[in-house]
Amino acid sequence: MTDIRADIADQSGPGDAGFGDYVQLLKPRVMSLVVFTALVGLVVAPVRLHPVEALAAIIFIALGAGASGALNMWWDADIDRVMRRTAKRPVPSGAVEPGEALGLGATLSVLSVVMLWLATNALAAALLAFTIFFYAVIYTMWLKRSTPQNIVIGGAAGAFPPMVGWVAATGSVSVEAVLMFLLIFMWTPPHFWALALFMNSDYEKAKVPMLTVTHGRRSTRNHILVYTLLLAPVALVAAFTSIGGPIYFAVSLVLNLLFVIGAFRLWMRREERAEADKYAAEKRFFALSLAYLFLHFAAFAVEATPWADALSAYAGWEAVTWL
Repeated sequence: MTDIRADIADQSGPGDAGFGDYVQLLKPRVMSLVVFTALVGLVVAPVRLHPVEALAAIIFIALGAGASGALNMWWDADIDRVMRRTAKRPVPSGAVEPGEALGLGATLSVLSVVMLWLATNALAAALLAFTIFFYAVIYTMWLKRSTPQNIVIGGAAGAFPPMVGWVAATGSVSVEAVLMFLLIFMWTPPHFWALALFMNSDYEKAKVPMLTVTHGRRSTRNHILVYTLLLAPVALVAAFTSIGGPIYFAVSLVLNLLFVIGAFRLWMRREERAEADKYAAEKRFFALSLAYLFLHFAAFAVEATPWADALSAYAGWEAVTWL
């Protein structure tokens, strides 16, 4: 592994990287999801931060996410170069040297944690530090290459941001923060396993023990259905907490119905049919999973608005809020 990283470093010319390469090193698409869910966690919290403090908190959480991405790209440069989906990333393509990725990731890690501490509180900073450590070390360096449960356990890293946002505002963890965490945590396996169904050849070439590689696509479809069925009640129960309401409940009910139907259709699929249509259904389910998470957290945000509170009061929703 070390030799491969050295080879990549040898192929990288000094000064080859542009600003866009360093931006890509921070995984901006992943960062945007982190920022959105963290912002929602902050917005729905019962304590309101000053707008400047709130902006600072989101910026430093985003930097922490970027730090995780840079560390991930540094460590995974060898397998990224093998996989078609990741071969053009800055480090495996040679645009950014591995040492630069490591240095940027380490620097941003320390900066984001310290600044979030100064801007909000020690617990939020500690939770952000743990999130970076979990993604970069527990998931990237250990779980990803050692177990088909990599994305199940490793999914916790992507589930922490809304909790970090909530803690930045309140200074404590609550049922609502845990439910937002669990929503992402339970969503992550079916989301990534759907991707693995149609990108399995990449994982095979890189020798990453994704479930599709170690247990086959049939077993993966079974797992997607089970996790989707377990996800639905977690998502729906959040409607009956202080961050939920009738709008969220209606959105979640529709989305979970669609998600369960989609998972059931994947479970019914025969591999020869999936190969014949180039995994079109699997790609649709993957796209649905992205909308699923975004719309759930958008509904949380809507429920935090005054007019949503008025609707809840009119509908008598407070009477059924029991968590």
